[in-house]
Amino acid sequence: MRGLWDEFKAFALGGNMLDLALGFIIGTAFAGLVDSLAGDVIMQFVAAIFGQPDFSDLAFTLNGSQIRYGAFLTVVINFLLLAAVLFAMVKLLKRLGLGNFKAQGSRECPRCKEFVAIDATKCKYCTADIDPVVADDEDEAPQVATEQRVAE
Repeated sequence: MRGLWDEFKAFALGGNMLDLALGFIIGTAFAGLVDSLAGDVIMQFVAAIFGQPDFSDLAFTLNGSQIRYGAFLTVVINFLLLAAVLFAMVKLLKRLGLGNFKAQGSRECPRCKEFVAIDATKCKYCTADIDPVVADDEDEAPQVATEQRVAE
């Protein structure tokens, strides 16, 4: 029984599990912050413009069934506002240099055809040199650098 407890402690307090738990807690708090900004601040501007905080009362009746398109419209607007706020916050964090915004994904090594990290300059399998992936601007898609671009 003692060995099982020690094994569980090692698992629960291990780096990956603790990182995951902390990330989940911070993500939940961040979601609350973004939701509050979208709902309590930005949606109130919408209410000031249109005269009501949401459109849930908008509906029409078709063959005795009530179609509540206003509730759907409110959810769509909330989603778009939430997405816009989240996008703006990520852009701001990226501009301030906060956070970990490394390139993600993989690409194929031209020599051995194994998959390596997208920003790798050397294949970890065959040690071949790989042209680095560079982006001229943060809004552009990354492109494989040529010798001429690297020299510039």
